[in-house]
Amino acid sequence: MDGFGPNEGVIIMAATNRPDILDPALLRPGRFDRRITVMRPDIRGREEILKVHARNKPLDASIDLREIAKITPGFTGADLANLLNEAALLAARKGEKSIIYEDITEAVFKIMIGPEKKSRIISEKERKLTAYHESGHAIVLRTVSETDKVERVSIIPAGGAGGYTAHKPHEDTYYATRTQLIAEIMIALGGRAAEDLIFNEISTGAASDLQSCNSIARDMITKYGMSSQLGNLVFGGDEEIFLGKDYGHVQNYSEKLASIIDDEVKKIIDEAYGKVRGILQEKMAILVALATTLLEKEKIEGPEFEAIYLANDLPAGLPAEPANPAAGQDLAPANPAAGQDLAPAADALSPSAGS
Repeated sequence: MDGFGPNEGVIIMAATNRPDILDPALLRPGRFDRRITVMRPDIRGREEILKVHARNKPLDASIDLREIAKITPGFTGADLANLLNEAALLAARKGEKSIIYEDITEAVFKIMIGPEKKSRIISEKERKLTAYHESGHAIVLRTVSETDKVERVSIIPAGGAGGYTAHKPHEDTYYATRTQLIAEIMIALGGRAAEDLIFNEISTGAASDLQSCNSIARDMITKYGMSSQLGNLVFGGDEEIFLGKDYGHVQNYSEKLASIIDDEVKKIIDEAYGKVRGILQEKMAILVALATTLLEKEKIEGPEFEAIYLANDLPAGLPAEPANPAAGQDLAPANPAAGQDLAPAADALSPSAGS
């Protein structure tokens, strides 16, 4: 590659996830001067990758790899290989001789969320808190999302979360509109708002939700030009420096603009939180019914969630029942007017699969 010796017939290939920090000397003509960007596979690509990894797997004859590709948007080739391996392990643990569709769908959740920790002992007080928290996420998602649908709601600890609301888009998406980003923020705030409305209290369970929605709101202002006050300006540029654990950012704007950015981020989050509280107040009957079912079953799949949602979705104008199964118990709601009109809180609180 020094350009002095003959190198006909020699092709050198390399791969990196950080092309932005490569030495420009490496990219000169005659060196690494051709780039091929490898994106995440689309549905057709996932199907072909699944065919490769399924060759030595005892798949049931009823399994259609095209259907598996449909339920795995965003998965990489490594994720798909891991998916079939996990499904094979699940089938082996159950003593099955072939991998069935249920094994694969369960493996999808395990990869997205992490393994469930059914042995963890949780107090009844925290179970109720988690049930209403996850119910809040699920109801807001069902109400505002244009792309995602609820796949499962669970109060069984999994990964690093005390419970989770698993959701994913029903098709591959490559762009996000302002409305969709606001919806992601609202979904993340659903758990905290449910805690606030039912118990008149908030917990540390929304920590990852807060980080997610604050990150989305800040990106909307600084990267995507979605601020009503700052317009089409972007801030920060590409001057991000990887420091080992996190990125260092170069601030190329004034303190006055930084203050405006903070105000715009807070405005987005506060407005979203107010809308979320309004949604949950309007759908209080669904919130109570869903949380009650979660406390009983611990896990609700997508079709059952949809049935509960539709069965308790009151027509506009009818008051929701203020009944609350947590009343009189350890974590009784301190707000008897949960179904009435409450002023939106100004607390700053996206997808995450669980919180």
